[in-house]
Amino acid sequence: MKVLFKSTKFKKICDDERKLNGVYGKSCAKKLKHCLGVLKAIETLSDISNLKPLRCHELSGNHKGRLSVDLDHPYRLLFRPDHEPIPSKPDGGLDRTKVTAVVIIGIEDTHGA
Repeated sequence: MKVLFKSTKFKKICDDERKLNGVYGKSCAKKLKHCLGVLKAIETLSDISNLKPLRCHELSGNHKGRLSVDLDHPYRLLFRPDHEPIPSKPDGGLDRTKVTAVVIIGIEDTHGA
């Protein structure tokens, strides 16, 4: 899968293990590197849907249109499909079998205020 980054700054942090550990801590950094590696290795988003412990899922509310993967609780890696238009199923849901590129948005606590 093609993996792009919304922010050059975040990409530089992800590309530098020392910076990654310093900003997010070793445990979160390790999980983030694993998630990015998995995203880069799969062909479509449907390949990751049920892999544990990643738990890739669509978000709602203020984060509608984004997906997340669990990192260290409460933090999640947020990303969105990089397609125009977004591939959808007849029922309107995301067609993960057609998502071949994503844009990494960042790391957030989606349950925070």
